Amino acid sequence: MMVTTHLRSISCSATEDGEIRLQCPRCHGQIGVLPHTSKGDMMLVCSDCCLKLSREQGIWRALLPERVSHFSRFIKDYEFIRSAEGRGSISADYYLALPYRDLSRNNSQQWTMRARTFHYIEQNILHNLRIKNQRPLQILDLGAGNGWMSYRLALAGHAPVAVDLLTNDRDGVGAAIHYRKQLAALFPRLQAELDVLPFTDDSFDLVIYNASFHYSEDYEKTIAEALRCTRTGGTILIADTPWYSNEASGRQMVIERRRTFTQRYGFPSDGLGSLEFLTDERLRRIETCFSLRWQAHTPNYGMRWLMRPLLANMLGRREPSQFRIYTARVKK
Repeated sequence: MMVTTHLRSISCSATEDGEIRLQCPRCHGQIGVLPHTSKGDMMLVCSDCCLKLSREQGIWRALLPERVSHFSRFIKDYEFIRSAEGRGSISADYYLALPYRDLSRNNSQQWTMRARTFHYIEQNILHNLRIKNQRPLQILDLGAGNGWMSYRLALAGHAPVAVDLLTNDRDGVGAAIHYRKQLAALFPRLQAELDVLPFTDDSFDLVIYNASFHYSEDYEKTIAEALRCTRTGGTILIADTPWYSNEASGRQMVIERRRTFTQRYGFPSDGLGSLEFLTDERLRRIETCFSLRWQAHTPNYGMRWLMRPLLANMLGRREPSQFRIYTARVKK
């Protein structure tokens, strides 16, 4: 049974007990409170434009109907590639071990990187933010994938909300069902795009781009939406997005990547006009546009990773990507 609710606009952006309010992604009218429970199908209807947001199998569908076609090719290609790479499992143990162990052993090197990134975030960023706020954090996990980071954040006592374009039950937010038995309540999951988030202003203490910022087609537009959703004094965090010292190296990476995908899968995986990488110049443009100041963090990814640029230079290859964590404090 699906419950349908019509709600009038409410002036405040969050309830007194910290609940998150949903905003209509079309007309920006407030559409209701994000329920704590993920059980059962449900529908919220915007009282201003009558747009319907439905919760199906625990996932809120907040991608505008007119944007579905824009992302359809990307989603199809991305799901195909991720499946070919051996992502996901039918076993809950696989998901519960992430990011510290890849029980499938299909992508162990990447998960080792993710684990070191998350460990750094836990020890050096989340810890300090929790002390400053004197309470658990409301966190928006953008590019949540199978929900591993939201799961770890929830275990630590925070209140995450997981957002991704993919909803399948192996590599998308549908896979988060494997965390239910380990949590008192499963964190909210939504299908939405980075540039049109269905949350009212000032909803979160921390917005994390979880290996997802490089999928943006317009960095300034994407950051503007994150700033809208982040409270004054909150933080925006970019993790696991490739960085290059110059534009030419990044563009060469994109060419090589698309050539490899075409040879391996039969298509270049260019369904979106994603910007794909960061440079210092791109980061400076964002700083100038929004009066932000990025702080760069460099987790320890091991000696082998540290030596990659030197080895590439010796062999006459292009500059390899580097991964840093970037944070910026929100001032409004």
